[in-house]
Amino acid sequence: MHNHREKVYIKRMALNPSPHAASAPLVLTVSELTRRIKTTLETGYPSVVVSGELSNAKVHTSGHFYFTLKDASAQISGVMWRSRIGLLTFRPQDGMKVVVNGRITVYEPRGAYQIDATSIKPLGVGELQIAFERLKQKLEQEGLFDSSRKRPIPMIPRKIGIVTSPSGAAIHDLLTVIGRRFPAVEVILRPAQVQGMGAAEDIAEGIDDLNTIPDLDVMIVGRGGGSLEDLWAFNEEPVARALARSRVPVISAVGHEVDYTIADYVADLRAPTPSAAGEFVVPERSAILDQVANSWYTIRREVENQIAERREKITRLLTSYGFNRPADLLRQHVQRIYDLQQSISVGVAHQFTLIESRHRAAGQRLAALDPRLPLDRGFALVRRNGEIIARAALLSAGDRVILEFKDGQSRSTID
Repeated sequence: MHNHREKVYIKRMALNPSPHAASAPLVLTVSELTRRIKTTLETGYPSVVVSGELSNAKVHTSGHFYFTLKDASAQISGVMWRSRIGLLTFRPQDGMKVVVNGRITVYEPRGAYQIDATSIKPLGVGELQIAFERLKQKLEQEGLFDSSRKRPIPMIPRKIGIVTSPSGAAIHDLLTVIGRRFPAVEVILRPAQVQGMGAAEDIAEGIDDLNTIPDLDVMIVGRGGGSLEDLWAFNEEPVARALARSRVPVISAVGHEVDYTIADYVADLRAPTPSAAGEFVVPERSAILDQVANSWYTIRREVENQIAERREKITRLLTSYGFNRPADLLRQHVQRIYDLQQSISVGVAHQFTLIESRHRAAGQRLAALDPRLPLDRGFALVRRNGEIIARAALLSAGDRVILEFKDGQSRSTID
């Protein structure tokens, strides 16, 4: 209302110039002049659409986005307030050509005019593609895409982490597929913003958060389909760095099959869709049970075959000549020992018979030589001092002898 009165006053001054107007110009304070300029600009440019190249793009700690829009010969400052940043479908970066919708405003304390942006869009898909290729080349040179970094995905995980929007189609598809295929697995959702300013940082923080869970086996990071701008958070460097430093293997599941993002190149495995990620991360429970059953039957059949083969081999071995030769040799040796025993027995018996015969003969000869034998026929033995005297010449007169007869002895003196 105050501005309207000023306009009316200025107009009347112009219609009724004072005779001293040329010599007494209107003197305005800086605030008044700035206010008049502010009114003129803000009412004259309530809506503008401006194209240019971004520079000095930065999100302030307050959450507001400040930038400079320039071309070859001029530049203008701009701001997008925190309440509108959520409408952005990509992350504006320095050097990117964009189209800014908004209005012209004047910041009175500095006397500076700027664009109060209501929307910022890339100047065609080519700008996003250029930014994509630039970051892709940088990360590829650092080795973040190398296959040697890729880790295998566990065959049967016990605990799965998911970073995505809690209200999007991706989480519904993932939980449906995982629940159908392997309902026993535990799923941990880390809700994240997946689109607009700040989405990349939130996704990166979600990846880091899930890495603090010690027994997490695998992680899925992604969202449902959309335009290149919708998926842009997964083409930003914070997400790529978080994926590269993750200790847990990561499956990237962004958009549709034809959509490729930087996250797909850095992750350990790319799934063409969130549903496909659910199929990659867990096996089909019924297929596992069938596989276990088939393995059990296969192992059992193999064991039975091995037992049959071993039994047949043992049977052949037991009936083989080589195996039975030792037994034959043993029986032959036993027979030989028996024969030797018989031979020894016969020999010993024969020797005993010979010895006995010789003993009898010797006994007979000894009996025949018995000096007492003649006594039965009336002879007598002459003993002198216990010695038998066989010849008379051995005796002398006066020798005392003993005459031994069959029935006794008699002492005599030789004449």
